[in-house]
Amino acid sequence: MRLDCYTLGTYTPGAPYWKQLFWYFLGEPLVRSHWLPNSFLKVWILRSFGSKIGQQVRIKPGVRVKFPWRLTVGDYVWIGENAWLDNLAHITLESHVCLSQDVYLCTGNHDWTRPDFQLITAEIYIEQGSWIAARATIGPGVRVGRGSILSLGSVTGRSLQPMTIYAGNPAQPIKKRVIAASKDLDLDFPAANPNLNTENTEMDSPV
Repeated sequence: MRLDCYTLGTYTPGAPYWKQLFWYFLGEPLVRSHWLPNSFLKVWILRSFGSKIGQQVRIKPGVRVKFPWRLTVGDYVWIGENAWLDNLAHITLESHVCLSQDVYLCTGNHDWTRPDFQLITAEIYIEQGSWIAARATIGPGVRVGRGSILSLGSVTGRSLQPMTIYAGNPAQPIKKRVIAASKDLDLDFPAANPNLNTENTEMDSPV
């Protein structure tokens, strides 16, 4: 391949240059910082740059977001320390999703069949009640089904079925997830946020 002939294809950052500069030099360092006292200010900054974020979202120190204008987050979402949301394409986290420490969500890939190594992007969609465990990696075009788990250090470039636990590289289903009944908790999720696309469409990695 010829990297001097590299092409972005149809990709664009999705925001004017001035907005990108403000994000890189002001917004992103504040969201990633360890000295902001709580998640409220980080959520406010992300919203100010175009993110759609619900209520009671927790954002831990060190979290990195490539482009906030390509991020949708539901209610009661947890994003752990040093998680990296590399959203060249849109990333959606439905309500009650947990991203643990050092999770990497990668929406970019390259067409290795082309000499110009063209950039390819595809969105990531994580449905409600799912848990992406520490140091797990999700590739472009993946949809994580409702309530599924991607375990510690696992890697997937394929969509995950609902209420299933996956492990390994590449991640494989190991068993169904069963949540114990509780008389104190209503385990039925509320209706999805109307701003989120809940269509259960299978999306495979483009390359």
